Amino acid sequence: MKLGMMVPWNGPRMEIPVDLILEVERLGYDSLWSAEAYGSDALTPLAYIASFTRHIRLGTSLIQLAARTPAATAMAMATLDQLAGDGRAICGLGLSGPQIVEGWYGQPWGRPYYRMRDYVQIMRKVLRRDAPVAHEGREISLPYTGPGSHGMGKPLRSILHTNPDIPILLGTGSESMVRLTAEVADGWLTFGFGPGMMDVYRPWLEEGFRRAGGGKSLDGFEIYAGCNVNITDDVQAALDAQKPMTALYVGGMGHPDMNFHKERMIRCGFADAAERIQELFLADRRAEAIAAVPDEFLDHHSLIGPEQRIRQRWKGWEDSGATGLTIHAHQPEAYRLMARLAGCEPRS
Repeated sequence: MKLGMMVPWNGPRMEIPVDLILEVERLGYDSLWSAEAYGSDALTPLAYIASFTRHIRLGTSLIQLAARTPAATAMAMATLDQLAGDGRAICGLGLSGPQIVEGWYGQPWGRPYYRMRDYVQIMRKVLRRDAPVAHEGREISLPYTGPGSHGMGKPLRSILHTNPDIPILLGTGSESMVRLTAEVADGWLTFGFGPGMMDVYRPWLEEGFRRAGGGKSLDGFEIYAGCNVNITDDVQAALDAQKPMTALYVGGMGHPDMNFHKERMIRCGFADAAERIQELFLADRRAEAIAAVPDEFLDHHSLIGPEQRIRQRWKGWEDSGATGLTIHAHQPEAYRLMARLAGCEPRS
């Protein structure tokens, strides 16, 4: 299994752990990932990291669709790809949610399924440079001819000779969006995936492959999951430390009628807990909401404990069906342990 590292992105200051990134690259990690919400962006850190790394792939997990037009995202990824060299850029795309899309970016939530499909198709056209880009979609069209248009738009072709093979991975979780991911993308950045859950997602993926045609299958399709890793003798304390953020996301990160983090917990088999956490959080009973987060849910998606416990539980991830695992950790020794467990080949 390939390993990735999540670059810290959600603090009050943007701090790049240069020494740790260089060590992770030497350890043989496959990729580094950067994210964005409503603070730092996902692309600038990768451009900076490209300047002092040479081999490790650089991915966005995730670029938010509402933040940029598909042409702007294709331009940014193509520029990063050329500056980094060796085809290191990976474009991970995600929708975010209505609160951020409409509240932060000032864009309509619209029909996200069709927006994602149009977005990927336009990006492919930009990167392939087969012809000037024109697209008639259900959510996005080029040239634009809607309200406020002067009617002067014309199809254009990228000046930059872009890499047509930049991988596009989608961060999705619901059945319809996972099917779409398998149909139109090169890989999947999972949302709500852990050991034993491939049985839930495999039929959705296979239906997407069937729609894509051409013999597309799991063979060569990247599936990256995320995992918190913490080497500690106090498993309970480590689980408890994750609960405030989990309660925030499940209880309050989204509208009561549309919360993807709550839906994730439900898909993982914790429906009652998800409903209770949201109920308590929205009633401003946050301490109770935090206490209601199940240990089992957190433990299932993490590797926590002494080294021997992590080694025992690693087998579940190896057999999970994921092709890669993005590590979220604060300890350099956690990255070293995972490199040993995954059998990474060190780089000189």
